[in-house]
Amino acid sequence: MTEQQSEVALADQFFEDFKKLKQEISKVIIGQENVVDLLLTSIFCQGHSLLVGVPGLAKTLLIQTVSSALDLSFNRIQFTPDLMPSDILGAETLDKDRNFKFIKGPIFANIILADEINRTPPKTQAALLESMQEYAVTIAGQNMPLDRPFFVLATQNPIEQEGTYPLPEAQLDRFLFNIQLTYPSFDSEVDIVKSTTSDDEKIVNKVLDGKQVLAYQHLVRRVPVADNVVEYAVNLVHKTRVESDRASGAAKDYIEWGAGPRASQNLIIAAKCNALLNGKYSPDIENVQAVAKPILQHRIVRNFKAEAEGITVEKLIEDLL
Repeated sequence: MTEQQSEVALADQFFEDFKKLKQEISKVIIGQENVVDLLLTSIFCQGHSLLVGVPGLAKTLLIQTVSSALDLSFNRIQFTPDLMPSDILGAETLDKDRNFKFIKGPIFANIILADEINRTPPKTQAALLESMQEYAVTIAGQNMPLDRPFFVLATQNPIEQEGTYPLPEAQLDRFLFNIQLTYPSFDSEVDIVKSTTSDDEKIVNKVLDGKQVLAYQHLVRRVPVADNVVEYAVNLVHKTRVESDRASGAAKDYIEWGAGPRASQNLIIAAKCNALLNGKYSPDIENVQAVAKPILQHRIVRNFKAEAEGITVEKLIEDLL
């Protein structure tokens, strides 16, 4: 078997495993198919996601179910105003022989749910965001690598903004996707209520392990992409920048700050994964468009005119596309 045939076979296996993954997750998570797709895409792209939704929409259950189906370790960190960086990363303590011993914090797991990340001060937010970027933590001058694969799902509640510390744009940029979690449909909610108020225990079977997840992450990186697709993605990002000669009319009227180069990189890596998950071996412009909204959503800052006229970021992105 040639190297190309081997890659095609691995891509076909990825497509089949992804379908099995969704099947297992759907045993517990009813509806929210787009959210599950984006969440899994983020994991296979070696990215992290920000999930914005009101309480009670099964955010914790979703990420627990994903970690079970992937056979990965999972920790949930509830962010509060008094949370310290050492509560996340761990700290050195004295053992009975009066020697310093490092006690690992909850960050040392494959999948981390950072619940209500905007409820903790910037110092603690920065500790988490540094480990997301570096895949390591530094304690007492020692650099300790984190387990791989490593994925952070941070949640934010869009309702209560009193006593919160909103993430600055520069830190939001570290997230691959901004996923908007909406209320379920009437039929989905009926199914949810029936499922969660019975005594039936849903067993989620393991589909992949950590080694296979890493192999698929590397496969996504190796997917070839045509120059015109890359140029389309970069052009799309340039259209959001007011000072660019490619800026759209809507951008000049309504955008204060556009997306940076990381958006272009993320559009291509996510489009590669989106292509594989749809049975294609190389992404096209359609795949870039499919992932554009959750990638650009948190990277565009509206100006006062847009806010005054009620022009949303979603509307601006739709106009760009």
